[in-house]
Amino acid sequence: MLKVTVLEQLAPKLRGELIGPQDTAYDQARAVWNGMIDRRPALIVRCAGVADVIQAVRFAREHDLVVAVRGGGHNIAGSAVCDGGVVIDLSAMRAARVDPAGRTARVQGGATLGDLDHEAQAFGLATPGGVVSTTGVAGLTLGGGFGWLARKHGLAVDNLLSVDLITADGRLVTASGREEPELFWGVRGGGGNFGVVTSFEFRLHPLGPEVLFGPTVYRLEDAARVLRTYRDFAAEAPRDCCVWADLLTAPPLPFLPERHHGTKVLSLMQFWAGDMAEGEAVLAPLRGCAEPIGDAVGPTPYTAAQSILDETYAKGARNYWSGHNFVDLPDPVIDALVEAAAAMPTAQSDILVSQLGGAIRDVAPDATAYPHRDVTFLVTPGARWTNPAQDEACIAWVREAFATAAAHAAGGSYVNFIAETEGRERDAYGVNYDRLAALKARYDPDNFFRLNQNVRPSAQRRSKDSPFRRPGIARTEQACHAPPGTDESFV
Repeated sequence: MLKVTVLEQLAPKLRGELIGPQDTAYDQARAVWNGMIDRRPALIVRCAGVADVIQAVRFAREHDLVVAVRGGGHNIAGSAVCDGGVVIDLSAMRAARVDPAGRTARVQGGATLGDLDHEAQAFGLATPGGVVSTTGVAGLTLGGGFGWLARKHGLAVDNLLSVDLITADGRLVTASGREEPELFWGVRGGGGNFGVVTSFEFRLHPLGPEVLFGPTVYRLEDAARVLRTYRDFAAEAPRDCCVWADLLTAPPLPFLPERHHGTKVLSLMQFWAGDMAEGEAVLAPLRGCAEPIGDAVGPTPYTAAQSILDETYAKGARNYWSGHNFVDLPDPVIDALVEAAAAMPTAQSDILVSQLGGAIRDVAPDATAYPHRDVTFLVTPGARWTNPAQDEACIAWVREAFATAAAHAAGGSYVNFIAETEGRERDAYGVNYDRLAALKARYDPDNFFRLNQNVRPSAQRRSKDSPFRRPGIARTEQACHAPPGTDESFV
């Protein structure tokens, strides 16, 4: 535990709040979205602005403390909190400012997608993000970031214009296509490896206020046939269209007959960003390929579409996910997914198939740190539960479903959907890993920011005389990693 005299040195330098184990707000402040994560930091610095972030970084370096960075706290691996170190908490920094004439938005590092969408939709604008409004903009974007608009406008990182970032030595750096371009390349998919991003500047696009959106739901017995139709539809789908398939247990939704509540089903979540009548015609094959048990596709406010899954992915449940990239969904994979869905361990678990492609493929794999540009589908078995006694069974189900699909996968994984904080780095960063390692050696040679899907600095690029090197850093490195299987941004 940090001595009171040490904390007295930091407190006068902050405008924000210091929270320690002795404070009544501590347990709430250390809780993150994934209920499996139960870590106890020595100190939480709830920053009020950039100056506080700088002071927190310098304090942690001076005292050889592990650092976790919290934006929205939504990451599956729980990277937003650590044991025995400092949490740099940006959750009070949520401002979003829109320039409607220039079609840009400047968003602070603690903002959620809901914060950004609320401001942008006031002007009929939006930028690609995730599909859950409580997701943090920072974690989502640094991993790539995709949702309903990605096929039309690309990833979140493809619409990123600049960032302000605090480096490992406590400097404020602006990175863009003109300033620090290599760092800008790295933050577009390289995770939180290079510093604390305190603000993001995005390009915005006209959209809404309404889109065509909603689910068509089928019985599990029809799922294999419907998924084959979905696969073939996705291969030719226009860019205005994005459809995600979800194998799940039917919740008690008002448009579903009561006799189907609690049964295993397939839901096709359909999104259309263009003309409504055209969208109805394009989506028609998905709404008639078998007899649906419910359909709720219709004109929907974009902000409602962005928040419809909030309750499904609410904070506090225990979560464990794993995912594969696919260029296609061959019949054996479809059959295996349906079989795995029949064995889902809890009613909150699901197997999500996200449709990618479209504008995402317009960008070369090495143009940004996010490398998986040829992917058509991301398949993610995800277990959710509340009873810790179910941990072993739920994790085993996810791992078995993951292993079954592996033979037909394209390789690689989406960094934001990996539940462990080590061992999957090559999967996450693919062909760009070595370039990221060289960049890491330049901006963070001591791996100060390492509670993430970590890129270790290239040994050949690290200077023995680096001003970053402090003897205590190496001593604390192992303590920052979460144990495998105990596993922050949804999409």
